[in-house]
Amino acid sequence: MLDEQVEQALRRAYLWDEVKDRLQESALDLSGGQQQRLCIARALAAKPEVILMDEPCSALDPLATRQIEALLEDLKQQHTIVIVTHNLQQAARVSDKAAFFNIMQEGSRTGELVEYDDTDVIFHHPQQETTQRYVQGHFG
Repeated sequence: MLDEQVEQALRRAYLWDEVKDRLQESALDLSGGQQQRLCIARALAAKPEVILMDEPCSALDPLATRQIEALLEDLKQQHTIVIVTHNLQQAARVSDKAAFFNIMQEGSRTGELVEYDDTDVIFHHPQQETTQRYVQGHFG
C-alpha cells in the first residue's frame, strides 16, 4: 500500500518515469527541477486540499521551470495552490487570481495587501496606483 502511494504521488508530480529505478538513491542526486517535483510529490502524498509554495521555481533553469508550471496547471484542477513569488511573468502565466502586496516600510517584513483580483485584472487593468506603477515597471 505504501509503495502504491509513493508511486501515485511521484506520477502526479511527473517524476515516476525518471526515478522509478533509483528509489533507494539519495534525493541529492536529483537535478534541481527533479528535487522540486519530489517536494511537490511529498506534499501530494498527504492528499492536501491546499498546497502552499514559496518561490517554486527559483534557481531552476527554463526547462525545469516549464515542467513545474505544467505540473501546477494540472494540479490546480484538484487543489487550491497558493504561490508566493517575485517572478511576475510566472505569476501571470500560472495563476487564476493574484494578490499584490507591498512592504510598508523599508526593511520591514510586514506587507500590506494592495489589490486582489483575477490575474488578468491585476496584470492588465490594475485598479490601485501602487499596483499600476509596479506592474508597468515590469511589463511596461
